[in-house]
Amino acid sequence: MWVILVYDVATEDSKDQQRLTRIRKIVRRYLTHVQKSVFEGEITASNLEKLKAEVLAQADRSRDSIILYIFDSRTRYQRQILTHVKDPIDNII
Repeated sequence: MWVILVYDVATEDSKDQQRLTRIRKIVRRYLTHVQKSVFEGEITASNLEKLKAEVLAQADRSRDSIILYIFDSRTRYQRQILTHVKDPIDNII
């Protein structure tokens, strides 16, 4: 399945910043970092469950926003970049 994960982690103090760093490192193990708080990639159902559990173990559920868009592998979608920046996933086969 294809997944897009976006987050907005509260960062009012240094502990929040540390939490943001931990969450980013977790997500990078599973998905490709596309833009500041946007990740995407192919993932198995079991790895998706692991990702969710690890992220939720670090997140502050009352202050952080973490959103998953999950596309079944049978779903067709189109990805368009509207600007002239380099595509961060253009080297993935």
